[in-house]
Amino acid sequence: MDIRRRPPKPSQPPPPLQSASAVDHHPSSPKASDALPLPLYLTNGIFFTLFFSVAYFLLHRWGDKIRNSTPLHILTFSEIAAILCLIASFIYLLCFFGIDFVQSFISKPEEHQQFILHGDRTPIAAGDEEIVDGVVSGEIPLYSLESRLGDCLRAARIRREAVQRLVGRGLEGLPVEGFDYDSILGQCCEMPVGYVQIPVGIAGPLLLNGGEYSVPMATTEGCLVASTNRGCKAIYASGGATCVLLRDAMTRAPVVRFSSAKRAAELKFFLEDPLHFDALSVVFNKSSRFARLQNIQCAIAGKNLYIRFSCSTGDAMGMNMVSKGVQNVLDFLQNDFPDMDVIGISGNYCSDKKPSAVNWIEGRGKSVVCEAVITGDVVSKVLKTTVPSLVELNMLKNLTGSAVAGALGGFNAHAANIVSAIFIATGQDPAQNIESSHCITMMEAINGGKDLHISVTMPSIEVGTVGGGTQLASQSACLNLLGVKGANKESPGSNARLLATIVAGAVLAGELSLMSAISAGQLVKSHMKYNRSSRDIAKIGS
Repeated sequence: MDIRRRPPKPSQPPPPLQSASAVDHHPSSPKASDALPLPLYLTNGIFFTLFFSVAYFLLHRWGDKIRNSTPLHILTFSEIAAILCLIASFIYLLCFFGIDFVQSFISKPEEHQQFILHGDRTPIAAGDEEIVDGVVSGEIPLYSLESRLGDCLRAARIRREAVQRLVGRGLEGLPVEGFDYDSILGQCCEMPVGYVQIPVGIAGPLLLNGGEYSVPMATTEGCLVASTNRGCKAIYASGGATCVLLRDAMTRAPVVRFSSAKRAAELKFFLEDPLHFDALSVVFNKSSRFARLQNIQCAIAGKNLYIRFSCSTGDAMGMNMVSKGVQNVLDFLQNDFPDMDVIGISGNYCSDKKPSAVNWIEGRGKSVVCEAVITGDVVSKVLKTTVPSLVELNMLKNLTGSAVAGALGGFNAHAANIVSAIFIATGQDPAQNIESSHCITMMEAINGGKDLHISVTMPSIEVGTVGGGTQLASQSACLNLLGVKGANKESPGSNARLLATIVAGAVLAGELSLMSAISAGQLVKSHMKYNRSSRDIAKIGS
C-alpha cells in the first residue's frame, strides 16, 4: 500500500495508516562493506593508517632528495612500494565511501517506509500504524516525529492520525497534502497536522509615490478587498497618494533590577549620557552587519530600570536582531554594574504585540504618514458621497467617538482590517497587527470646500521582507508581486520601508472607501450583498 496516497474525501472516515504487515520487509540491500573479510572498523583503520603513513614517508624522502639535489624520478624499491600502497589505499577509501554514500541516497525512500528511530538513534522496523500507536500511547512524543522519521510530510500525516484518535474527532476539510513542510521545520510552525487555506484577493492598482502596486490581501471577510479596491480607484483617479517614512527603528526593552532606586538611576544617567553612546553603539552593532543603534530611552519604576533600545534592522522586521544587540550591551554593562540583575530581555516597555502609548507616541518599526487629495468629482461619482459629509463623519466617528471610547491608537475606521490582510498574505507576524494598526485618520475640505484632503498617520508598522514567514512559497510570491521580495542588496532596508508605505497607502484606500460607504448609508447593504452566502453549506459538505 502506498502511504503517499491522496487524503480521503470529507464524507469518508479517514482510513488507518499503513500497518506493519503491509510493509514488505525485504532483506537489506548489499552494502559496500558486505564484501570485506574483516570487520568494517578494522579494515578502515588499516587503510587510513596505510594512507597517511606512506604519504608521510614519501614526503620525507622527497624532502631529503630536494635538499641533496637528487632527481625525484630516481626511485628506490621502498619508494615504489610506498607509491603503490598510497594509490591502493586512496582507491579503497574513495570507492568504499563513494559507493556507501550513493547507496545511502538510493535506499533512503525504502528505509523511511520500513524504519523508525527507537529512543534517540536506534532504527527499528515499523509501519505507520505502529508509529501512530506509539504516539497515542505516549511512547513517542508528538514533537519528535520529524527528527525520528526524517520525512516532514510523513510526520504530519502520522501526527494528524494520532491527534484524531486522541481527541476522538476528525480533521476532514483540513488539507495535509500539497504543502512543503520542510520549509517550516524549525522556523515557522511546530507539530503541523495540515494547513489552513485563506483566499488572497488583489486590490489596486494603488498609485503611490508615482508607482503602481497590486496589493495582495489574504482575508475571509467579504467586501474588504472590494472596498479597498474602490478606494484605490478613487486615489488613482485623483492623481495618486504620497507617503513619507518618518522613522525606521525596531525596539527591545529589557528590565533590570538593583538593590536601590538610587543605583538604578545611576545606570539610567549612564545610558542616556551622550558621551557613552558611541561605545554602547559599537557593542550593540556587533550583533549584525545591519543592526545600527539609534537611541536609548530609560524609565524607572522603583529600583527597576526599563531600557528601551531602538535600532535599524535592514530589510528584516528585526526582533531577533535587536535582541542580540541588547544582550551584547547587557553583558558589557555587567562589568561596570556587577550588581545589575537582568530580570528579562523584554520588560514590555518595547512594546511588542500589545497596544501601548509608547508605540503610539515614539513609534516602533516604520513610522509613516500617507496623504491624498480626492477631487470633488471623484467623491461624488466613485465614492457616492460628499466632501462635507465625509469631514463631519470623520470628526464625529474617528476622532470624537474614539476619544469617548478611550481608544489608544485607534482613531480610524478599520485600519486593522487592511493591515491584517496584507500581513497574512506577505508572511508578516499577524500578532503585530496590534501596534501596526495604530492609526489616526484625518479629513479636511480644501480648495474652497470642493476637494477632500485625507491622511493616515501610522507610527508603528512592523514589517520585513526577509526571515520568518516571508520565505514561504505563497508569501514570497505576494512579496514578489509588490516588488519587495527578499533583501535589497543595493540599499539595505529599502524593501521593508517600501512595504510599509504600501501598507499605509492601502489603509488610506480602505479608510476612504469605508467612510464613504457609511456616509452614503451603503455599509449594511454592501455587506448583505458580499459578506453573506446563500449557498447551502450542509449540501456542500456532503
